[in-house]
Amino acid sequence: MKRRSVILALAALPVAGGVLRTFPGARSGTRTNTDIESMQARWREFLPADARPPSVTTQLKLSEEQWRARLTPEQFHILRKEGTERPFSSPLDKEKGRGVFACAGCELPLFSSEMKFDSGTGWPSFFTTIPNATQTKRDYRYGWTRVEYHCARCGGHQGHVFDDGPEPTRQRWCNNGVALKFLPAS
Repeated sequence: MKRRSVILALAALPVAGGVLRTFPGARSGTRTNTDIESMQARWREFLPADARPPSVTTQLKLSEEQWRARLTPEQFHILRKEGTERPFSSPLDKEKGRGVFACAGCELPLFSSEMKFDSGTGWPSFFTTIPNATQTKRDYRYGWTRVEYHCARCGGHQGHVFDDGPEPTRQRWCNNGVALKFLPAS
């Protein structure tokens, strides 16, 4: 029975890919590479006036016990053990305010609110990231290759990058909401 479920799920992937390419907001607005570069350059404008973001170059390395004390059990599972939250479970999926989405583990800004779009997938999604805020690696866990990304400062698992996002990047940085902290602009 489980084998049949896996086979049916794999067979549905091309269909799901087509559906994801047409979800609401996926192609809304026309952006150019210049627009993206401008957004990436001015992300600090979206921080609260009193916020001082931590440096990307300063690595945060804690023991497992220190991480457990710092994070909720769900945050620990996702950020430190590369887990995934249930879709549509995070209020940040519907967050539409102006601000910055930062790593819940170390508060490194990863995305500005103008980089966010409604993917319809149930997870907060972004079409680009703040430069140098994330690091990627190949994920072969399910038998096919995916691109996984982590916070560049603390190494916390954030999510995966897919190629079904809006123009001009065509990327969907699909993030676990529990791995993020929203810092509203003042």
